[in-house]
Amino acid sequence: MDEIKKEDIKQEVFDLYDDYAHNRVDRREFMQQLSAYAVGGITVASLMSFLMPDYQGGIQTKPDDPRLKSEYVNYSSPKGGKTIKALLSRPADAKKKLGGIVVVHENRGLNPHIEDVARRAALAGFVAIAPDALTPLGGYPGNDDQGRELQSKRDRNEMLEDFIAAYDFLKNHKDCNGKVGVVGFCFGGWIANMMAVRIPDLAAAVPFYGGQPAAEDVPKIKAPLLLHYASLDTRVNEGWPAYETALKNNNKPYTAYMYENANHGFHNDTTPRYDKAAAELAWKRTIDFFTDKLK
Repeated sequence: MDEIKKEDIKQEVFDLYDDYAHNRVDRREFMQQLSAYAVGGITVASLMSFLMPDYQGGIQTKPDDPRLKSEYVNYSSPKGGKTIKALLSRPADAKKKLGGIVVVHENRGLNPHIEDVARRAALAGFVAIAPDALTPLGGYPGNDDQGRELQSKRDRNEMLEDFIAAYDFLKNHKDCNGKVGVVGFCFGGWIANMMAVRIPDLAAAVPFYGGQPAAEDVPKIKAPLLLHYASLDTRVNEGWPAYETALKNNNKPYTAYMYENANHGFHNDTTPRYDKAAAELAWKRTIDFFTDKLK
């Protein structure tokens, strides 16, 4: 059979994958429902293969890129997981202290894609830290199914403390200029929003399709926000109108973009939900925003 193309797949399949990726259906139910779309020579196995992430094929910035100094570090998170492992990456030829970026993973731990995103941020001229909230449970297990299962065993507010602790670690790092922002994806988008609520001197926050804080928390936000949403992501978008109203009512600095015909996860270039044009534009906007706020 011919190779499956994104254009051949109905939106309902991407919606079903979103349910699976966010633990609303288990693997068995996912495959059962997926069978309804295995028509015209397309098998369930081929659909599964098409939908699953290709981490090695999607790497843009390799772990050993000579332009970077990348290493794993451990930092203290007394209110969270106690000790958290993270990837720390910065330009190898940096001559001065740099703005810092906390890169927050999705709901499956620090997988190769998010490590790649952290290295991309470093290549753009920042010192980036990408923590693994699964550290107390042994770390990212090597595949997303087990990663999601492990992450579901942790309290999300304790994980928030882990990323707040990463902010403190980075802010005080010898290579950082003291200005630190956060970018997060999905679960990480919620973390980015909540770090803006919790950290008065956070310099910038960029949530990608992230869950929104409660309206009563919005007055606590001091950091400027750059928010990225996908028009087909109805689940997350349900919370945006109330969030936007609260931001406006409290005179909070924010810029929000809605990317048309894009799915939740459109920035992740390892899955077919990836939208190249939207992802590249959103990332350019993100780096421009951090350049303005962190340097």
